[in-house]
Amino acid sequence: MTIPRFLLPVHQLVERSRPAFFSRNEWWFHLALALVSFPIGNYLFFGQSYLSEGSVFIAGSLVGLLMYGSSVVVLTLLVRRIMAHYTGSQRTLQRTLVMIGLVSLTAMLLNLIELYVCSRLSLFRIGFTWQTIKAMWLIIVTYVGIFCLVLNLFYAYTEWKKEQVEIEQLRNQALQRQFDALKGQVNPHFLFNSLSSISALIGEDNALAERFVDDLAKVYRYMLQAGNRPLVPLGEELTFVGTYAQLLRVRYGAAIRIELPVIVNDPPGYLPPLSLQTLVDNALEHNSMSANRPLVIQVRVGPLLTVAVVNSLQRKKRHLAINQRSLSALMAQFQHLITTPVRIDETDATFSVTLPLVHDIVAVH
Repeated sequence: MTIPRFLLPVHQLVERSRPAFFSRNEWWFHLALALVSFPIGNYLFFGQSYLSEGSVFIAGSLVGLLMYGSSVVVLTLLVRRIMAHYTGSQRTLQRTLVMIGLVSLTAMLLNLIELYVCSRLSLFRIGFTWQTIKAMWLIIVTYVGIFCLVLNLFYAYTEWKKEQVEIEQLRNQALQRQFDALKGQVNPHFLFNSLSSISALIGEDNALAERFVDDLAKVYRYMLQAGNRPLVPLGEELTFVGTYAQLLRVRYGAAIRIELPVIVNDPPGYLPPLSLQTLVDNALEHNSMSANRPLVIQVRVGPLLTVAVVNSLQRKKRHLAINQRSLSALMAQFQHLITTPVRIDETDATFSVTLPLVHDIVAVH
């Protein structure tokens, strides 16, 4: 919002006077609220004499400023705790009701203390009676109810907009991952290298060349079907990675060692297709390998619905900027599917990515 030039000095003065305790929005909100509530509240609290007697006006304004400031600090801390505990637009009703109840009770208690203190000062001539207390509490509850309702509606709208932005970002990242996967299905480099391997095998080991062609067909068949299935059983993904690993072993020979778990029964859990291949390719992209120092890649199935890909850490000494979009997109896709986050661990010797598995495919749909 553009501020008129003639108001800039006032705006700057208000900003400079803001205590560190308040955020910028809180500070401007309380100042705007004070312009209305402070004079009206003082009149209701001190009575007609607040406007008719100068001494009451001066003393009442000073006392009222002290009471208003202390109440604002206490209630701001309370509202912050409630906001932090009941987050998200889905909990708007629960947050609003809790806030109205707790803020009303706290404000009534503060008002009771202030009313008692002022009733002991003969200057203000305030009676500490049940009738006065009821009248002040009725005003407080009404005021707090309107205040909390407006505040929570604004907060819910802000959170809803933030959630929509996050959902759109996740959707775009998922689409980008699908696009990357589609490009991987017809990756000319992978296909060229595979054909080169077949060409080298023909005439040397026909049986191995036939197995390589069969494995290559299985890999491409799985890749082409991946776009039609949001989730696949872990067992299918492990079988695919095993076939993919066979191609890599033929291509790289002794420079790579891929270790897969021995699966007797189908392991529980589901995950997006090509997830493990993405992590294997990520290890290939970022690390050097040779026959003397092979790259070791291990796929481990965890006990608590997790699967991890661990590789020996031997980063390439010289390389161009490496695109990590595939790994980031994979993490975003899991964030959209399951609340358990993807875990990345790095030591001096290894790099690992642990994926949480979806327990029930029906719940995702």
